[in-house]
Amino acid sequence: MSYQRLKFYVENHIAHVVINRPDKLNAIDMQMFDEIDHVSKHLRSRSDLRVAIVSGEGADFCTGIDVKSVLASQKKAMSLLWKWWPGSSNKAQRVSTNWRKVPFPVIMAIHGRCWGGGLQIALGGDFRIATPDASFAIMENKWGLIPDMGGSLALREQLPTDKSMLWAMTAEEISAQDALSTNLITEVADEPLEAAKLMAEKLMNRSPDSIAAIKKLYRQFPNRSDAGLLARESGYQIKVIVGENVKIARKRETQDPTIPYKL
Repeated sequence: MSYQRLKFYVENHIAHVVINRPDKLNAIDMQMFDEIDHVSKHLRSRSDLRVAIVSGEGADFCTGIDVKSVLASQKKAMSLLWKWWPGSSNKAQRVSTNWRKVPFPVIMAIHGRCWGGGLQIALGGDFRIATPDASFAIMENKWGLIPDMGGSLALREQLPTDKSMLWAMTAEEISAQDALSTNLITEVADEPLEAAKLMAEKLMNRSPDSIAAIKKLYRQFPNRSDAGLLARESGYQIKVIVGENVKIARKRETQDPTIPYKL
């Protein structure tokens, strides 16, 4: 697929996805919904990748939905909400939830405004690094709506319930420092893209098998019963132990740290 609202390239086993509509403050139109849906699915099929970094071109990460553009066609707008099964993700939700299904870490490098649908995209990532002057907002209730793009999964997991409810109810702007103190973001950095690359290097220094298993364990089964989670933990450990990369990890720690992992 040829992207017009995104830039996509691979560098040293790192996939870079850049939201690229700076003239519209990276606001999400129907084409961007389609392209994010496509690229996030595409990443799931790439066995050569270790990390993905998502960033924004221009002054802002993403200021939310381009309401005028999206509502230009009621039929297309309604297609964002359609789904086969109530518990599955529709296209609007997949711009957030698809990142959770990518089998390797996804880092969001955020600057400027990360509002509404932009925050929903960012919440799908595993880690969020933002500039000190970045701002965040769960904007939907400003228009009398509820957040419905899948980011509620991360809000439920990462924030105290009262704080996530308050911000969703008031639609108020959130500073980077408040976001950090409540675990909405992972860290603050003057250059989030460079910080994301450094984090990617640390992650790629570990076995891709164990990284994938850890992500699956924490992302797909956070609310299972104790017994169910323990069973998954043991099952994944057995799968990792019989793989080649556990041997390579041991050699990297005791002999040569430059030995490459099997992808």
